[in-house]
Amino acid sequence: MTSVTSLFASVEADLELMTENLKNLVSARHPILFAAAEYLFGAGGKRLRPAIVLLAARATMPHQALSSYHRRLAEITEMIHTASLVHDDVLDESEVRRGVPTVHSRFNTRVAVLAGDFLFAQSSWYLANLDNLEVVKLLSRVIMDLAEGEIQQGLNRFDTSLSMDAYLEKSYCKTASLIANSSKSAGLLSRVSSQLAEDLYHYGRHLGLAFQIVDDILDFTASDEVLGKPAGSDLKSGNLTAPVLLALEEKPYLEKLIEREFAQTGDLEEAIALILESRGISRSRELAAQHSKAAIECLSNLPASEARQALIDIADYVLSRMY
Repeated sequence: MTSVTSLFASVEADLELMTENLKNLVSARHPILFAAAEYLFGAGGKRLRPAIVLLAARATMPHQALSSYHRRLAEITEMIHTASLVHDDVLDESEVRRGVPTVHSRFNTRVAVLAGDFLFAQSSWYLANLDNLEVVKLLSRVIMDLAEGEIQQGLNRFDTSLSMDAYLEKSYCKTASLIANSSKSAGLLSRVSSQLAEDLYHYGRHLGLAFQIVDDILDFTASDEVLGKPAGSDLKSGNLTAPVLLALEEKPYLEKLIEREFAQTGDLEEAIALILESRGISRSRELAAQHSKAAIECLSNLPASEARQALIDIADYVLSRMY
């Protein structure tokens, strides 16, 4: 399987610079928050979201140098993503993420909440200083969507009547909104046409949905070591994802197990077995493939370039994670 970092070769130097800038942007006047942020940005995440911003910038300005505004947009995107992860881990009471201790488990919950708040505030400040009202609106909407997605997920725990449309809307808010709106913002900073800006938005939207669906499949098919958390942990917490919703159509007893919140010994293991026996996983793979294909089609109006090809390869990579 292709390494995701190899897809970023054309913007690797940009990403390294971004990581150093992020550490410096978090003020040393707050030593605990600085330590938390340095830990976060040094934790070796995939940096997928800022990489997409930088690639979209290079794809829309193939013969020009990256502007300071594009670089700052990539930093803001990673700040928003990281802040949301810190808060998600607190809400989910996760001790590890990708095998690394979470901020609240390494420091404490108070520091984690403050670090997340601080990063959201920092991102808003630097966003305002881009002096582009449309980009400010797009990224501000992302922060609202992240909160909305978390609220939807909390309210719909163990709700077997949840529709696929509601699941996709929640997935858009929690994952795809940031990729979609930051991709579009990169195009706006390049002063592309309104049509091309919309194409970049829909590329990010479809890519983000494919990414989330694949993540939800891996919750059932990957090992604890690969996930960095126990397999089936989303289901255990009552977060019903695409494989579960599709399995419910075939396995009526699964509904009973979910609605009693796996209260009896062996309930969770039985539920996972039912999902794996059903076509829930295979149908989810088909759904992810549809969104990946749609994402690639959205790039057809971009001129051929190394950056455009990398954006296409990222959509293919998202699917390859399933196998």
